[in-house]
Amino acid sequence: MKETLRRIFERLIVNTGPISLAHYMAESNARYYDSRDPLGGAGDFITAPEISQMFGELIGLWLADIWIRAGRPEPVHYVELGPGRGTLARDALGAARRYGLVPRVHFVEASTALKAIQLEHHAQASWHADLSTLPTDGPLLLVANEFLDALPVRQLVKTAQGWRERMVGLADGQLVPVAGDRPMDAAVPADRAQAPEGTILETCPAAAAVTYEIAGRLAAQGGAALLIDYGHAEPRYGSSLQAVRAHRKVDVFSSPGEADLTAHVDFSALAPIAQSRGVRWLGTVEQGRFLRGLGIEARAEALSSFAPEHAAAIAVARDRLIGEGQMGALFKVMGLAAPEWPDGAGF
Repeated sequence: MKETLRRIFERLIVNTGPISLAHYMAESNARYYDSRDPLGGAGDFITAPEISQMFGELIGLWLADIWIRAGRPEPVHYVELGPGRGTLARDALGAARRYGLVPRVHFVEASTALKAIQLEHHAQASWHADLSTLPTDGPLLLVANEFLDALPVRQLVKTAQGWRERMVGLADGQLVPVAGDRPMDAAVPADRAQAPEGTILETCPAAAAVTYEIAGRLAAQGGAALLIDYGHAEPRYGSSLQAVRAHRKVDVFSSPGEADLTAHVDFSALAPIAQSRGVRWLGTVEQGRFLRGLGIEARAEALSSFAPEHAAAIAVARDRLIGEGQMGALFKVMGLAAPEWPDGAGF
């Protein structure tokens, strides 16, 4: 029987001391995603492409529109980071095909379980462990939907002794957050250094690295990218780390490897990183505004007219995607484009 990740963490902490929160999150999500299909009603969470075909169709139309206005370059590559079941790619590529965009398909996927599902629907795709092996012979049309939020975060906490890294230790047999013993004041921006005791600063070096790589690719090869996730467009304090299991929030430290660990994406930190590579930041907007700008309401009406028996379900899905109290405001869309590429719709 495979040893639980909790037992492995406990033994590691006993032998070597507390581990970083980033280490804990990275190992937990690696075990979690490699062992299951977490999506859908029978899983732990539902993503926008699984809610309605409208989401993927509009993404596909966005990609086709910007590609057409860029002059229809060939070859062109569709790249999706963390494509789940392949649902978004199916709907997006189907919509794009109607306008002549038939790109080569590339998935960046680490999960063995999800790759097997993707293979059933996208046998023609190429799979990559990371961005380094993506082709270099043409522009990239890249989409990352609910990918960045699962990357490991690093947290610093202000203590009476100064800033320390937030670690994971053991207390009374339980995994708990603890402050490390190494001073981390030099890692805190000057404008935040004087925050009160107990303040938590959360960063995601992995998301920064991915954004840096995407931007470099766009600058060198051409293309555009949509990064879609729940998060914020302005800097914030505090921990946003959460765990979800069976569609409910659970304790972050109770069952590592058995729940989906995520954190809010700080888009305000990612835009300057992308711009440092010379690409154009198209903006960061709420998902509801973005989808309304692409015509989701008209699309919902058309679907309802075609299948009136599903009109109520279509309306529920539309509202879930764009509603202020649902995904519409919590989720953000950040657009990037190569220097010579046009603006994208919806920003």
